[in-house]
Amino acid sequence: MSTPGCPPLVARFDLFEVDLRAGEIYKAARKIRLQVLPFQALALLLERPGEVVTREEFVKRLWPGDTFVDFDHSLNTAIKKLRQALGDDNKKPRFVETLPKRGYRFIGVVEQVNRVPTPAKPPSSSSRVGQIAKLCSDSALSFTLVSVDDDAAAEREKLDAANDDVGLSLLIASQRLLIVPSGTQVRILELQPTRSRCQIRILEGEHYGKAAIVPLKQLVELS
Repeated sequence: MSTPGCPPLVARFDLFEVDLRAGEIYKAARKIRLQVLPFQALALLLERPGEVVTREEFVKRLWPGDTFVDFDHSLNTAIKKLRQALGDDNKKPRFVETLPKRGYRFIGVVEQVNRVPTPAKPPSSSSRVGQIAKLCSDSALSFTLVSVDDDAAAEREKLDAANDDVGLSLLIASQRLLIVPSGTQVRILELQPTRSRCQIRILEGEHYGKAAIVPLKQLVELS
């Protein structure tokens, strides 16, 4: 939940995370493209999840002042592009619901975060096995993805290089990639400097006790 008087900087739902300050959206820790108007429409919906945002409110926010456009057509196009980016279906929506002649409503479960974690300096190659560190995202996200073993890490690297979001989603669904909050404490089990990876054990949260493989750049030393 957001803190009163402090606007949320990040909104998270499903596999998506929206950086409202930077105007960026990520899916499973990968940035996806979304044009300015569809993003602004999403930002307005995320300000009031579960509430109806009228078409008039969209017009005032997206086209302020003396803008001369076909508002209905432009808004319909913006929402269509937003749904395409989210993989949503207007007939069976998971995120954006249409209320005919009234407006739209965001129906997904939204978590708002007031502080964006800032990745710190990763541990040097001289870091000792057994030290405690914390996970950080290599972007403005509040979670990071970790691989359960070397095979999953290698497959993730291939999928990243190919921009294969479907493949990444399948890895997550099969629990070969784990979604872990940034800042989670871990213990370093083994360094793999030639591969720029590290084997760690998760010490907090849902995946407590599990071993995983993470890029060295996603670790911050604590001790």
